[in-house]
Amino acid sequence: MEDTGKQGSFRGIFIIMLISLAIASFWNSIPIIKNSVNAVLNPTAGALLSWNLTYGMAILVLILALFMTLIQKYTTDQEALREMKGEQKKMHEEMKKLKPGSKEHTELSMKSMGFIGPMFKLSMRPIMYTAIPLILLFRWFADYFAVVSFKFLGLSWFWFYLLGSIIFSSILRKVMKVV
Repeated sequence: MEDTGKQGSFRGIFIIMLISLAIASFWNSIPIIKNSVNAVLNPTAGALLSWNLTYGMAILVLILALFMTLIQKYTTDQEALREMKGEQKKMHEEMKKLKPGSKEHTELSMKSMGFIGPMFKLSMRPIMYTAIPLILLFRWFADYFAVVSFKFLGLSWFWFYLLGSIIFSSILRKVMKVV
């Protein structure tokens, strides 16, 4: 099943991940990386955080969640993902009616598992567009919050971002009907 146009390829994702790893590794060693990112983010995200640390961080998390959701929506084949999820759901409904371990149950289970690879490939495509910007942003956040202390209900900037991102992304995905 070599349908890389529809399902995506791991080669591009692998290359982007290697580049992201290199950027993260050379952040302090190659000044142009850090200086370029600082030149862009200090007057934008830095100004927002300087205005109000908690609200500024919440706005940044919302903007990033919106960016990620839009990338997810427009770089994946939403129709194919919906179809696959629908077929999987039907199979799971049928499996509930069957006795676990029976031949039919096992066949449906194996058929259902066959969707995992293609769905995973389709879902991973947005990483090609978001990995490097996110790595740069996270490195900038780490430097920014090394100087500026951030605690919100006992959460560090990372946990605040992670929880806020989950909440905002869930809402945005629902509103924008993203699979």
